Amino acid sequence: MERAGATAAAAEAASFAGGGSPLDPCVHCGFCLPTCASYRVLGTEMDSPRGRIHALKAIEAGELKLDATVASHFDSCLGCLACVTACPSGVRYDQLIEATRPRLNAPELRSPAQRAFRRLLFTLLPYPERLRALLAPLRAYAGTPLQALVRRSGLTRLLGPQLEAMERLLPPLAPEAFRDGFPVVVPAQGERRARVGLVLGCVQRLFDPEVNAAAVRVLSANGIEVVIPPQQGCCGAVTHHQGELEQTRELAGALIDSFESVVGPGKPAGPEPLEAVLVAASGCGHTLKQLDAILATEPAWAARGSAFAHQVADIQEFLARRGLSEAFEAGLGPLPHPDGTPATAERPLRLVFHDACHMLHGQGLQEQPRALLRRIPHVQLREAVEAGVCCGSAGIYNLVQPEEAAELGRLKAADLAGSGADLAVSANIGCTLQIRRHLEEIPRPLPVLHPIQLLDRSFRGAPLSPSTPPAE
Repeated sequence: MERAGATAAAAEAASFAGGGSPLDPCVHCGFCLPTCASYRVLGTEMDSPRGRIHALKAIEAGELKLDATVASHFDSCLGCLACVTACPSGVRYDQLIEATRPRLNAPELRSPAQRAFRRLLFTLLPYPERLRALLAPLRAYAGTPLQALVRRSGLTRLLGPQLEAMERLLPPLAPEAFRDGFPVVVPAQGERRARVGLVLGCVQRLFDPEVNAAAVRVLSANGIEVVIPPQQGCCGAVTHHQGELEQTRELAGALIDSFESVVGPGKPAGPEPLEAVLVAASGCGHTLKQLDAILATEPAWAARGSAFAHQVADIQEFLARRGLSEAFEAGLGPLPHPDGTPATAERPLRLVFHDACHMLHGQGLQEQPRALLRRIPHVQLREAVEAGVCCGSAGIYNLVQPEEAAELGRLKAADLAGSGADLAVSANIGCTLQIRRHLEEIPRPLPVLHPIQLLDRSFRGAPLSPSTPPAE
């Protein structure tokens, strides 16, 4: 299965690079350069979209060898898709880089240490129970004065840049991170308006479990019944982003199985079909919407993958489309300022929204989360100057390319803080962890919350108390 997928990907990349494909109208205008995150920090043509297109054409023409040096310029790409949005000629760089990534996994293109670190990540991150087992001993460390002391002492530098980057992203670990605790079916409050499934994710359910809890409460309060398969795992986004085709298909198939195992006649969630499958992490949503293409080469999975993909929606996309219930909207109240006083018309709570790349560029969702946030009384939305530029998270990019990612994180943190907002809003767990980590370095750190958390707390009258890394 892997060989067939890699061959197909290589063929697609070759077709793209050949010059005759309508997918390749690149005129080397340079509009992609200011939007390209890797070009912003590295400043070299080979680390830009048009430079990589040129390199791939040369590889396919036999004029350039795909060796470790050339591969490193493709590895520097975050896959943020900003260049696709910026391109006036319609170049589908997203398809190009997706087709190229499997080729970068050839053993000779990375060092043994790089390959071992990636294997470690792909063995842990997509498997919540494995990750829980690893993190359990760290509960007494994460988010405590000990963690702050270790960071101040510089001891984390002894771990090496990649493991240090992992430690820097480690947030406080709530008890809820080590159990899901949801019933298979969460009933709608009041008249049922819809019936949906919810994907919990892998990293999100451990590092920010309150997002899923808030999502369930908000959906239920809006008259939406929620089905949550108890055995669900990773959607495959983290491996898909790195061209690990076989593992991605296995993870995606297992996720589909988990939903099919609870929905249907005689099954725990009952026979009624789901109207949609919702996701509260935009990186996961982008991958799940592509399952028709990801599983297209697998005869046993193609139809099931396509059916599942067409049900997937971001939770904000779904709520904006469905509309908030009258009872829920009537119950929304002002959120408190950092000093605890409620927001008012004269003194609104200022929010700055971070557009996650796979939401903005990948799914084309921009107005939906903002429209929902505007329903909260006395909030004022502010915009980042460079909203379309990646924060540096990009799946595992901030772990495998820590220096470049850190520079992007600093730029993003400064941009968000410079808006004058009281609070930052992010709808992707990777971005949230990255932004929190770098906002901690500025004189006035901003809390970072998911939009659904703000809706939930506005409805419940709950305080804003996000988990943030310890101050250093």
